[in-house]
Amino acid sequence: MGRIIIFTGKGGVGKTTTAAAHGVKAARQGMKTLVVSTDMAHNLSDLFMKEIKEEPVEVDKNLYALEIDPNYEMSKYYGSISEAFKNMISFKNEENEEAMEDIVVFPGIEELFSLLKIKELYEENIYDLIIVDCAPTGETLSLLKFPELFSWYMEKLFPIGKVAMKVLRPVSKIAFKLDMPDEAAMNDIEKLYVKLGKLQELLKDREVCSIRLVTIPEKMVVEESKRSYMYLNLYNFNVDGVYINRLIPGDIDNSFFNQWIELQKNYLEELQSVFVNIPIYKIKWYETDVNGIDALDRVVKDSLEDDHIFDVLKITNNEVFQITENGYRLDVYLPFSNKGDFDLFESGTDIIVKLGNFKRNIPIPNVIRKYSIASAKLNNDILSIYFE
Repeated sequence: MGRIIIFTGKGGVGKTTTAAAHGVKAARQGMKTLVVSTDMAHNLSDLFMKEIKEEPVEVDKNLYALEIDPNYEMSKYYGSISEAFKNMISFKNEENEEAMEDIVVFPGIEELFSLLKIKELYEENIYDLIIVDCAPTGETLSLLKFPELFSWYMEKLFPIGKVAMKVLRPVSKIAFKLDMPDEAAMNDIEKLYVKLGKLQELLKDREVCSIRLVTIPEKMVVEESKRSYMYLNLYNFNVDGVYINRLIPGDIDNSFFNQWIELQKNYLEELQSVFVNIPIYKIKWYETDVNGIDALDRVVKDSLEDDHIFDVLKITNNEVFQITENGYRLDVYLPFSNKGDFDLFESGTDIIVKLGNFKRNIPIPNVIRKYSIASAKLNNDILSIYFE
């Protein structure tokens, strides 16, 4: 069984460098390693100083790199589905047809195929370790939650939709001059649904997949890192490491940096206090750009010497159902949240937790569905929902 480590954080904090340095270390230890970029603004090519495209390229011994092209991946999986949607509409001119090319691509679907590519690579069992350099935090959160969200919609609509298509297809052709999705397109939708389920299981398999936050000691970044950790826990991902990048060496002999060092010291202390239960790694700010294998080797020697760095460093159970005297209780770990942050309500067979701009549907086990929410309490970063 291989490992997947996903690096995320605010834009410009050094995610790519941190991810690539881990790749170099793993390759030096004899692990066949793949560093993957899902960021549309790819820069692995710049970092490794080698042309990298949509298929893995060897950049050093045991080390491979890949810049995923979501359009390339989408054309392999989504072609018949998008074609079916386009066939449903007749076009008056070429301009309308070109516009439809964009309409049939649902928001977030391109990024979804980046994740499906990672799942495909993992299942091929070629690599011992897959390291993922993700887009900035907001996009990463949208990307990681998308499989669960999309699966939820398909689960609700697909059984009805499949039957409806069979009934409506002959009628629509005669009455409305519309081509409803054919059997091949519907089968592709079904296959996509199955793949999404497996992708979701993979991303939340705590023995396989870890998410690690990269941050720097600056106020805005520290606050975003705390929010990201809260949202990642909301979606039940396992965050098992924090990397504090661009630390100015304390022994630097230049008075220009004195106040800056003091500011960094304060934010470093804050990060160490709020992420007290998670392993923290510190990476210094280098006097030159980090480009090429030799420069990444330097990062490894200075900051990533931990022999267990590729292990699952910590496992947090973010969602726990427990039997109570009057029914059941669901505990959801939501660090850094407060009572004013979230809304909670029931919808059919799901509990919906809304936290800031993010919303999570938590399916209720069958045994609990005859109960209703009696109360909810937030205590010591644990949201407890009581069913009676």
